[in-house]
Amino acid sequence: MKTRIVAPRIAALLLALAAPAWAQMTPVGRWHTIDDETKEVKSEVVITEKDGVLTGRIDKLLRKGADPNRRCTACEDDRKDQPFIGLEIIRGVRKVEGKEVWDGGTILDPEKGKIYSVRLTPVDGGSKLEVRGYFLFIGRTQTWVRVN
Repeated sequence: MKTRIVAPRIAALLLALAAPAWAQMTPVGRWHTIDDETKEVKSEVVITEKDGVLTGRIDKLLRKGADPNRRCTACEDDRKDQPFIGLEIIRGVRKVEGKEVWDGGTILDPEKGKIYSVRLTPVDGGSKLEVRGYFLFIGRTQTWVRVN
């Protein structure tokens, strides 16, 4: 009798513990961006999903001395002169079928106003996100860190 009660409880507990790990293998969430040169946290970006499409916005500027009123003066599209805080920097990204990779959209470098194709790949159990911005075959990869 005791086995019948304990086994389902153990299974439920294991499922509850594993569920957050499965949920983390997605770019959706809050991320700290890291400065390539100083290796310091630069900003916090929130990636959301609607109808299978990911978008990402700058939620906070975290670099020391960052101007909270800074605007995207280098941008050349609809984001021209928009505030950095709230700025949509990731657009149109979708999951690649059968893979833990999101691709097909764009990412904006708001400091330079440049737009690149982007690929997002969760790594280290979803605690980090490889963000690859590229043009044709040339690009660079940044690693963002999930905010708990």
